[in-house]
Amino acid sequence: MAKMRAALLASATLSAFASATELFDRNIAYHSPFVNAPHLSHNTRALQARHFEYAKRQLSDTQSSDGFTDEHYPTFYGGDFSSSPWIYKGGINFTHSVASGDPFHDSVLLWTRAVPVGPTLPSDVSIPVCVSFKVFNNPQLSGRPVDSGDAFTSYDVDFTLKVEAKNLKPDAQYWFQFADCTNPKTVSPVGATRTISTPDTPARLVNGGKPLTFAVFSCARYQDGYFNAYGVAAHNTSADIFVHLGDYIYESLGSGAKIGRKTLGRELATIADYRLRLNQYRTDVSLRDAHVKAPWITVWDDHEVADQAWKAGTANSNDSSVGCTFSPSGACFTDRKLAAVRAYHEWMPIRQVDPDDKLRIWRNFQIGKLLDLTMLDTRQYDRDITDLYYNTVIDSIADEKNRSLMGTNQENWFFQTLSASKKRNAIWRIVGQQIVFTQLNESGFDVDAWDGYRANRARVLDHLYDNKISNTLILSGDSHANWVSDLARPNDTTTYNPITGHGAIGVEFAGTAVTSSSAFGAGIQPAAADRISQQYVKINDDLQWSEGSYRGFFTLTLNTTTATATYYAMRNISNPNLDGFASATFVVKAGENRLSRPVAGGSVAAGVLKVQD
Repeated sequence: MAKMRAALLASATLSAFASATELFDRNIAYHSPFVNAPHLSHNTRALQARHFEYAKRQLSDTQSSDGFTDEHYPTFYGGDFSSSPWIYKGGINFTHSVASGDPFHDSVLLWTRAVPVGPTLPSDVSIPVCVSFKVFNNPQLSGRPVDSGDAFTSYDVDFTLKVEAKNLKPDAQYWFQFADCTNPKTVSPVGATRTISTPDTPARLVNGGKPLTFAVFSCARYQDGYFNAYGVAAHNTSADIFVHLGDYIYESLGSGAKIGRKTLGRELATIADYRLRLNQYRTDVSLRDAHVKAPWITVWDDHEVADQAWKAGTANSNDSSVGCTFSPSGACFTDRKLAAVRAYHEWMPIRQVDPDDKLRIWRNFQIGKLLDLTMLDTRQYDRDITDLYYNTVIDSIADEKNRSLMGTNQENWFFQTLSASKKRNAIWRIVGQQIVFTQLNESGFDVDAWDGYRANRARVLDHLYDNKISNTLILSGDSHANWVSDLARPNDTTTYNPITGHGAIGVEFAGTAVTSSSAFGAGIQPAAADRISQQYVKINDDLQWSEGSYRGFFTLTLNTTTATATYYAMRNISNPNLDGFASATFVVKAGENRLSRPVAGGSVAAGVLKVQD
């Protein structure tokens, strides 16, 4: 009988731990960013084997000297975890609240971080932390959850947890919460999220017939100030989805101690470095509130890895003896980039688009017949060499026909996506990407932007013009200043009229930084910035508005007939506050492919218009 009990116990334990593998698998962070390359990500089978070996050690301790065997074993999926010896039960802290992202019409990603706490922290790293989640269709979290489940996290992924809530209704609001499996009274804050419309939803019915609003951000450097722009968007706008165009973190240290923003650690090089920096950034109250408020759709720029990143290096690192000396860690560029990408996928609610394409984050969201939101990677995926400060030849090769910001695969996909969007009769084509698209003469050209890849820009414009693809709005960040322009071929005033906008094929809305210092000069005051802007709008044909003093963000609101961009300026980022104002508002009417005149109604609260009433 004792042998039978032992056999049954072993069988039940094996079955339970086979099921436990699914608890590791449910946490997408273990697979990120290389689902089909477990040697470069975390092989959940290996994690489970490690866990199982620990469990076997515990099983061997359950038989006493008099032959008594403790027949308890963990019962996963709906069982009581409170007395299980094989998952951590000393208490957890949801240190960085909650987040959600990459909404589909029937699912959305949910994120949290569950860190062990208490007087008895796990001494064996084989012990996972178990977290449950529940999704509801009401903010009171009442009634039966529409989705729920359990998942494991561990030190392997910095105790982050990323799960996919499934079987949701299209275009619907949801609220979610995480809890400790072993103590359901320990819960996270409640997060709000949503799904998007199915691709075939009529444009007039998207978002329940109400206008759909995006809040758009870029460039948040911790040491430069408080992330108040995120808080203003979360508390003072009706944004449905938050879009981040990159530079969510910075690899540098800077000097922010005088305003309470001292950056921890060192210049980023290893997985521990990148995790620490993401950890610190996510302690900002406004950023936390923005992640709680709505789902995010994000792409990276250069500083998520390092300054001036391109496919084979950065300004101070590459895979050479010199390029590996930027950090005491000795990390070379490939190691650095791998660490940065892994940490980004752990901490951000972003999907891996293609399990066989390890760096691909370019993707498209079909939001009913109202719009396609196309997110590009003009930085990390396959960018040809950029301005690295010491290589002064970039100006001389900026016109080379084969230079690419995106690489052949992404560029072809982008053109196909634009054409497919027109074919399926979507009204708007919104393109989220990192760098300023329009030609900008700023007493010289920024060859780290599209001005350094002019043939690539020409191919994009040719595709739009040649295929008569209307209603394209390009969203840009990176430059730490505000620019609004008609989209037209550079220097072509024979077919494009800068005063009326006729001849344009779309509009670019480029936004300033959340905090990163102005391209016009750190701390520049509005009057001084406006004097510079006056020159820029005068010498750049397509440029209709320039503003370089305020930090902030903009919203983009879409309905079937108009797109409205409202720019917000933060009055003070030296302390946490919600003191912002609307600096300018721009309208684009469907089918006109240009800014409505008079631009911004003829007046703005900050910056300079090309033509003012």
